[in-house]
Amino acid sequence: MKRDNPPIAQPQSAKGRGVVAALVYVFERVMPDPFVLSICLTAFVAVLALAIAPQGHIPTLLDAWYTGTFGILGFALQMILILATGYAIAEAPIVQRGLRALAAKAQTPARAALLVFPVVAVAAWLNWGLGLIVGALLSREIARRVKVDFAWLVAGSYSAWSICNSGLSSSIALSQASHGNALNLVEKATGHVVPLAETVFAPFVFVPTVLVVVVMTAIFIRMHPKAEDVVAFNQAAQDEDSAPSDDPHARISDTPSFATRLEQSMLGTLLLLVLGVGFLAMEWSEKGFDLDINTTILIFLLIGLALQRTPIAYANAIRRAARQTGSMLLQYPIYGGIMGIMKGTGLASMIAKAFVTIATPVSLPIWSYLSSLIITLLVPSAGGHWAVQGPFVLPAALSLHASVPRTAMGVAMAENVSNMLQPFWAVPIVAIAGIRIQRVMGYTAVTFAVSLVIYAVALWLVP
Repeated sequence: MKRDNPPIAQPQSAKGRGVVAALVYVFERVMPDPFVLSICLTAFVAVLALAIAPQGHIPTLLDAWYTGTFGILGFALQMILILATGYAIAEAPIVQRGLRALAAKAQTPARAALLVFPVVAVAAWLNWGLGLIVGALLSREIARRVKVDFAWLVAGSYSAWSICNSGLSSSIALSQASHGNALNLVEKATGHVVPLAETVFAPFVFVPTVLVVVVMTAIFIRMHPKAEDVVAFNQAAQDEDSAPSDDPHARISDTPSFATRLEQSMLGTLLLLVLGVGFLAMEWSEKGFDLDINTTILIFLLIGLALQRTPIAYANAIRRAARQTGSMLLQYPIYGGIMGIMKGTGLASMIAKAFVTIATPVSLPIWSYLSSLIITLLVPSAGGHWAVQGPFVLPAALSLHASVPRTAMGVAMAENVSNMLQPFWAVPIVAIAGIRIQRVMGYTAVTFAVSLVIYAVALWLVP
């Protein structure tokens, strides 16, 4: 029988256990379920908008909430598809064998951290959905073999994943590099796109990205709980919770039939691969190599199909992925409503403009970064966040002759940081790993503090 919450041992007392244990202790008792938290944030934003926003009237607020709630559905489906296609890749037999082989190399907590951080960071840099899945599955494989604190290990995976908004699947970087993208505010204002060479691959982005991974690896090694305080992975509970149930899609009869042969034939996979590869080859030969959200989804769809081989294997992998995306389906409309309120009532513009008005050409990226930290806690989707903040910071960058790529990526970098306190993106990884989110967030609060400084310094000083 399924449990409502994955079973874990009771957390150790915070008394005498240091700052990290105290944070875990506090998060366990203060932080509600992420869905409940999103409702609380909705109430907070609504009250704030009615109190101080320039258009803070009840009819405007209600209309903005409704528009935001349903206006985000298209983008939400894109994000969920990125996660689902990443899951299908990570669950492919060859990838699973690779994860088990990697996990076998982690024989101590220190080696586990040295393994998890670079592997998950590279996967997240390539694709945020792939990074989430690899982090969760690799954490489980390691925890089956090594006595480590499971919350600590999952938090390390999530911390390594945090750099994803500086990678190839960054919604902000991709949208500004994509001609005709609805969120390409730079192109709408200037007629030019911003190539990834000026954002993702620029030193002011790439250097702090690597530095966060290296520094947090060292810190997490030091943060591992003492042996008497370790709460290990509960294999028995996981086996019970993940026991197979009756599949409504399964065939009743084992006798081969036309349908089963068709499901297990590679012809369907080959057809989709030919169509997908053919389109990408045609598109890139005509327009040059380019990545946006849709092509990223297509590429991971094709890789997953190739690795899973048959249509039915891929369909089953996506069905299993859907179990992990349910919470996102529930939360996306809620955060869309928050985004709608902030945008429709002018609350977001107040926050952004408050920083922009005191900015200079040199300091604007930093102020963009700081305002983004606040907005991300309320709108934890980089694409939706850019739709709220971009229309205010971009014109400021153009009028001040500040660096447009640096200003835009200041928003993205702050997403990396604030995600360590905002649990929205942690929900899938803890669901797959099988652990309560509150203990994980106690550790990632440290990642928040450290990465906050690293990215700010890089924006200010790195060319």
